[in-house]
Amino acid sequence: MGRGFYETRLLPRLIALAMRTPELNRYRARVCGGAAGRVLELGIGPGFNLPFYGPDVSAVVGIDPAMALLDMARGRDAAFPVELVEGSAEALPIGSESVDTVVSTWTLCSVPDPGRALAEARRVLRPGGRLLFCEHGRAPDGGVRAWQDRLTPAWRRIAGGCHLNRPIEALVRDGGFQVETLEAAYARGPKLLTYFYTGSARAM
Repeated sequence: MGRGFYETRLLPRLIALAMRTPELNRYRARVCGGAAGRVLELGIGPGFNLPFYGPDVSAVVGIDPAMALLDMARGRDAAFPVELVEGSAEALPIGSESVDTVVSTWTLCSVPDPGRALAEARRVLRPGGRLLFCEHGRAPDGGVRAWQDRLTPAWRRIAGGCHLNRPIEALVRDGGFQVETLEAAYARGPKLLTYFYTGSARAM
């Protein structure tokens, strides 16, 4: 079994299985429930967020680099039009100032260049638009951080580029956003993977 098969066939199914955990649904509801207008979802994956968007959403454009994950998202019921696009968060194939909300859930950990992805998110947002996010990242406890740093080089090779130790709040702020709300806390599960940053931000 070559690496190509793992990355294109097996890994997407493993990601979908991991992200189906019911514990994550309360975070999906919190983030997606705040979206409005035309929404761009970075790393839409199998489309697990779609049922959690509220009545203020008029359309969703979902970007993901994995066609296998997009295929899983096709056909999911939604009360609004959904457009699924194969592409990279670092080079979004949509126009500037064309969306009202950007949603990112458990995506910035695996984007090769999160700074560039956030710059792209800022580009496509209309004036006054918001970034809504829930991401796992760098933990506050020294012991946990040490293990995150130690394991990330091996982990990202088997987990689709996922980094355990990215400082999400700093990335969002450095990406040109003003953080409006932020909750950072451990969710249930291994502390290496479950320090979640959940919040909203506006482009500066």
